Amino acid sequence: MQSMEPMPGNPWPHEMVITVEDGARPLLDLLWIREAYGLQPEGDLPPLLLATPTPARPAPDAPLAAWAHGWPEVWRAALGHAALPRDPQTIQRLSTPTLDPALRSTLLDELFGPTWQDSFGDDALTPDHEVWDTARAHERMAPDRHRSSPEHDCVDALVPAWRAGLTTIVELPCSGVWSQRVGDHGLAVTTETRMDRTAYADALRSFS
Repeated sequence: MQSMEPMPGNPWPHEMVITVEDGARPLLDLLWIREAYGLQPEGDLPPLLLATPTPARPAPDAPLAAWAHGWPEVWRAALGHAALPRDPQTIQRLSTPTLDPALRSTLLDELFGPTWQDSFGDDALTPDHEVWDTARAHERMAPDRHRSSPEHDCVDALVPAWRAGLTTIVELPCSGVWSQRVGDHGLAVTTETRMDRTAYADALRSFS
């Protein structure tokens, strides 16, 4: 988001551009897998999902211990990628009908970044995952979901964070107040943090 034009007295600097990433597929997959299978990975990780998934029934030979052990590494890689600036040229190039298949694969990797499937395959992503994701997507499109403007509400805290290098907010559909700096330019927050003006302002101040 960006102020459309310079306006005297507007607290949002015209040149300030902030991206809000609230639907990163690799992150949603990882959060669902963690909770649906009851994994207990270690680390400073986000809280549980707002939309509690139905417990998954793992196959008898499912390597749950290996999944729990490997989850944090995949999470950090996927979160780090989600916080990176996006090159608009990538999507434009992907729409080219005559694009070389090898180049298409490379561009898709650049667009989506590391995924759970890269490390563990897709056995964990059952049809229950699709049901959960569809319900979550419908809720995300509800009209009242977009009535507020958290970044404009917290612009006094956002501007110093932007001046300190912040360009991308990664919103995670999780409960509770939690935030984490991601690299030099990203800040991950839960939905409840972003929708709470005080909590969101505190998270932004922690970046700067």
